[in-house]
Amino acid sequence: MSANRAYVNGESHYSKGQKDASRHLITYLYTKDEKQWKLYLEELEVPQGDGIARKTLLKVGDNKVARKGFLIGRNHKDDLDDLVWLFVNFQQVSFLAKAIDEWGKGDELIFKLFIVGHEINAQIKYNLLTPSSQKNFLNQISSISDKLTINERNFSNTLGEGTRKIKSLLIITNIVFILIIVLSVCTYYSIMVKRLLVSKKEIEVKNENLIVVNRELDRFVYSASHDLRSPITSLKGLIEITQLEDDIDQIKSYLGLMHQSLTKQDQFIIDIIDYSKNKRKQVVMEPVSLQELFDEAISQLMHIENANRITFTQELLVDKIQSDELRLKIIISNLLSNAIKYADINKQEMFINVKTYFEEGYNKIEVTDNGIGIKEEFKDNIFEMYFGTNKNKGSGLGLYIVKEAVENIQGNISVFSESTIGSKFTVTIPN
Repeated sequence: MSANRAYVNGESHYSKGQKDASRHLITYLYTKDEKQWKLYLEELEVPQGDGIARKTLLKVGDNKVARKGFLIGRNHKDDLDDLVWLFVNFQQVSFLAKAIDEWGKGDELIFKLFIVGHEINAQIKYNLLTPSSQKNFLNQISSISDKLTINERNFSNTLGEGTRKIKSLLIITNIVFILIIVLSVCTYYSIMVKRLLVSKKEIEVKNENLIVVNRELDRFVYSASHDLRSPITSLKGLIEITQLEDDIDQIKSYLGLMHQSLTKQDQFIIDIIDYSKNKRKQVVMEPVSLQELFDEAISQLMHIENANRITFTQELLVDKIQSDELRLKIIISNLLSNAIKYADINKQEMFINVKTYFEEGYNKIEVTDNGIGIKEEFKDNIFEMYFGTNKNKGSGLGLYIVKEAVENIQGNISVFSESTIGSKFTVTIPN
């Protein structure tokens, strides 16, 4: 389980390195800034390092070259033993063999991105770059990125499938182990029976802890794969717009939006990964500005369809509070994202009102909209994992994650909604 978790974490660095390399290469293509070229080479080394490790482990096995490759891929040094051990000993197991195959396909695409990068660099150095070749290179980068996205998603999904299989095997093993103990102890005296009862209780506690850990790992796999798609979708949209644009200044503006979106989303993903990796990250109470969190969240979500048609109003009677910034970011971002996605586009005026205030010893956050609302039969299920009234608008994880984050800071959340009228979510946070 630890090794599988390490590979999931490594895939996130692989994906981030590839996305950042593509972004810097596109910027270099249009600005010819040498700094962007160096950043492209630096970020591309991350997936290339992992590729070296894969090839070395397949041909030679565990050695210094493979471990150095994993370190270049930004894997933590404490995870190296697990990464190598799982690959060397279980590479023929079906789910891992499939994941390694997807990994190999991804490395081939990384090499193509490397070739495209050097072709661009050569044309820039010899002043051969034309608008037509710029567009052609942009199309190549976009095509490679799209294919890599599919490989990365398949890799994560395969590891998720393997995690669930491992979980089942561990449970079966524990059950068999308990049965063997029970049958063996039947031959002992009554004192051994008493000891068996004590041991059984200890095993049950350990099994409960194991199930909790496995559930947290499942939440991480699904949440990471869900949230990783958001910046990719945004980037694809901006690339498509850029392809149709000839104005260099406007193209630079689009590139700036790409950078801003990926940078902010990158930090969010890192927080989620850290939260999952530490299993139960302690709540850090510190001064937090609700005004800054709302401004940041709204800015990040403006790329969502119809967001620019919505009127946002803020009535922040409380700004600075003592709470956990990570959880508040998750809560605010998801509530605003849902309000935008489920806006009623048939209404002439669409609005989202945000309000914070202090009442009866608690800080409260309200997010109100005049969207499509929630039907009565769905209200009892909206906070369940994977439940969604419209799968085209979300994965069904958003409100589940919100509820989990609220509970982690000892708060609670309630909702009032009428179909076709709108919804109001109220989050109550201890002072």
